[in-house]
Amino acid sequence: MFAALIDDFNRFMIAYLEGKLTYKTPALVYIDIQGLGYEVQISLNTYSKIQHLETCKLLTYLHIKEDAHTLYGFFEEAEKQMFLHLIGVSGIGASTARMMLSSLQPADIQRAILMENEKMLEGVKGIGAKTAKRVILELKDKMKRVQPETVHLSATPNNTTEEDALNALVTLGIARNMAEQAIRKVLKADPGLLNDLEDLIKKALKSL
Repeated sequence: MFAALIDDFNRFMIAYLEGKLTYKTPALVYIDIQGLGYEVQISLNTYSKIQHLETCKLLTYLHIKEDAHTLYGFFEEAEKQMFLHLIGVSGIGASTARMMLSSLQPADIQRAILMENEKMLEGVKGIGAKTAKRVILELKDKMKRVQPETVHLSATPNNTTEEDALNALVTLGIARNMAEQAIRKVLKADPGLLNDLEDLIKKALKSL
């Protein structure tokens, strides 16, 4: 009981971080705050909002494990709340929730749950039929009380799109060789994705 109370306290000790982005990838950023650098895990959804910013404010969640303390960051409250809902589902950890928010927008996840669209959720790597059913079962009532929000993503051409996509997939927990194969596969089918980092990552995730 005491350990659980300490865990809850630690999770909400850091409400947000606001500072200079000194390192930025689609899955990880460093935020400098008066000379102190924080490593923050992010989703592709958040990256789309901060990719052109030099400074930003990220809402945070500190995930506590015996062997690691991992800080997750969110540009919008809606995404953070969806993340918290997801990790509250049995069998959904922080990494899986981040993967879901990198594959689908928060509004899409909410819509899938409300419409009981298991196939949409199963399209996320690591989410099987049983897990999709569990997410719907445990969150449907909660999603009815959440105000739907539309999230608009943007993307800009980048000379290192393929490399950035590979690094993002590896950071998300995909084996490098599998990530490379997935990226090559989708680029072969649609070379134009070199001009759209977010879409490249999403399609690579779906092809795994």
